[in-house]
Amino acid sequence: MNARYRDRAVYLPDADALVVADVHVGRDAASAVEIPFGERADLTGRLADLLDAFAPGDVVVAGDLLHAFDRIPDGVAETVDGLAAAVADAGADLTVVRGNHDRLLDSFDVAATDAYRVADTVICHGHERPDPHADADRYVVGHDHPAIEIEGKRRPCLLYGPGAFRGADVLVLPAFTRLAPGSTVNGMRTGDFMSPLVTDADALRPVVRDDDRGETLEFPPLGEFRRLL
Repeated sequence: MNARYRDRAVYLPDADALVVADVHVGRDAASAVEIPFGERADLTGRLADLLDAFAPGDVVVAGDLLHAFDRIPDGVAETVDGLAAAVADAGADLTVVRGNHDRLLDSFDVAATDAYRVADTVICHGHERPDPHADADRYVVGHDHPAIEIEGKRRPCLLYGPGAFRGADVLVLPAFTRLAPGSTVNGMRTGDFMSPLVTDADALRPVVRDDDRGETLEFPPLGEFRRLL
């Protein structure tokens, strides 16, 4: 698969697109903590670093830009504006795919759609089955927030399934927000995943990006990898 990974995101060179998923703006405000995490600076700073690294033409949020279902907490609008400004300043176009948390997305001045195609790739959130008439070689989704535990340390991971859905490849992204603990996939079976695009969990290959060392670690499919852990 022609893709480059960095900080919970994927850059697709063939489509000149940077994709992140599950940003969950407003999760900081919804968390029961006395000291705020500093969500706005974290999200906008990390996105700016990705824009500098890849200089994409398109930036796509694969669902759940927002966290709250029924209200817009204080500071959320400013954070969304900051993310959109970072993309615009980099000369890229921003598209937000609607996720199951994005019920209030129309309150924001962002281009929104249920699915977005770039080249031979369809980007959707993954909480619903995509259009059966969509002709895609690859689906990039979020929704499940995958993470993997290796030697007692939990790490966000991507999951890559060649030919995993209707003969198309599937790439599941981790949550871009660092406030999401993630679902540890080590022992998860197909029925434990929320996305209908996961049809055979054992065939999914975990991919872990170690940004501190500048390495991307690709592991055997989960069905085999479990026996090695």
